[in-house]
Order: sequence, then structure tokens, then C-alpha cells
Amino acid sequence: MRAGVLPGTAAAVELLHLAPAAVRLPPVKRLAARRTAGYGDPRHIALTFDDGPDPRGTPPILDALDSLGVHATFFLLGAMLERAPDVGRELVARGHEVAVHGWYHRRQYRPAPARDLRELRRATEAVTDLAGTRPHWYRPPYGVLTAGLALAAHRLGLRTVLWTAWGRDWERGATGPSVYATARPHLVGGATLLLHDSDDTSAPDSWRATLAALPLIAAHCRAHDLTLGPLRDHAVPRG
Repeated sequence: MRAGVLPGTAAAVELLHLAPAAVRLPPVKRLAARRTAGYGDPRHIALTFDDGPDPRGTPPILDALDSLGVHATFFLLGAMLERAPDVGRELVARGHEVAVHGWYHRRQYRPAPARDLRELRRATEAVTDLAGTRPHWYRPPYGVLTAGLALAAHRLGLRTVLWTAWGRDWERGATGPSVYATARPHLVGGATLLLHDSDDTSAPDSWRATLAALPLIAAHCRAHDLTLGPLRDHAVPRG
């Protein structure tokens, strides 16, 4: 192959591989990818958690959700579920919806379609075994949807959904009030809120800020006559 052809071809392949990740950009979410972003019922806010199940962070968050009378959708990592299956079973027993976040939490910047399909299938099977039914939802780690992951999710019958609001609860120094203040401008009807029940890929003990923010978020929803619950109740349009 002539000099210069291979680098150009490789660059084109990587560009195509990363093209779907544009749906993560706020303007694209609002204008062209509303279904993937997670816009749904204008009277409802979808509450979602990533990166668990975590034996330290998930149980206190489950207790807090019980006290608030709220259910949520938990996007599970296969590797975390393998380490904490009892916590996963507790999620299901308490009536929460479980979804797929992949097997590992890593950026998939280089094309690897066979690996993407293999790992996503493994994670989907683990969540299916846990819940007794196939999951509906997939969220890629970091919200970076590549061509390989998009194709794998489609082949496995998963609907990809990102988020329209977050609390930056993964950051060092986050507190309950800071998480709520960050999310509040975007906590409007139809929003999908991203939080975390694990510090596996976040600052140590960051889940405590999430825990402290939950009563503030629930109060906000009550004050604005919005229901708070899982994606299964969010009426995200089908593509």
C-alpha cells in the first residue's frame, strides 16, 4: 500500500467509528437526537444511576429511594454485577428497573466491533439472568456511542439512551446541594437525569453526595408537579 494511504484510511475509519458520539453534544441532543438523549413524558423525570451495583454505595441509595417512594433505572456494569450479585438481586427485589452499561467502564475510542459485540452481549446476558427478562436500555460508558457499540446494541435489541441532566456527582468535592444545583436548571418535564450509585470510576465516596441530593431532587419534582421514576415510565418515543 502506498505511503500516506494507510494513515488516511485509518483516520477515516476512526472518524466513522466516532461519528455517533456526536449525539452526546447538547445541541445535537436537543435538536436531532431527542430519543437517544432521553427526552420523554413532559410530566415525568426519569431517574437513572450508572456504574453499579456497588456494595457500598447502592444499598444506602436503595434505602433512600424507598423512603422517598421512588423507583429508578440502574445501568449496571457486568464486571460490577459479577462482584456483587446480591446487590443486583436486591435492586430487582425492590422493584427497580435494570439496564445495561457494558461489561467494563472504558472509553472505546478505537474500532473493535467484535469486542464491542462480545462484551455487550455478555453484559446483556448477565442483566437478563439477574432480572429474568431481557433489558430494554443501554447507555455506553461516558456517553460515548461509537459505531461499533451502536451496531452491537441494535443487534442485541437494546435501545440506547443517554441523559439530558446530570449533577456532576462523580467529582471530588461534590455535595448534595452542589449536585442538585448543577442538575436543577435541567430538571424539567421530559428530562432524564444521570446520577451514580458507585464510586468505582468516580472520586472516593462520591456516592454520598448523590445520596444527599436525592431528597432535594424529589422535593423539586413535587414542587413542579412532576413525577420521578424509571425509564420504563418515561414514554421515550421509539425510533
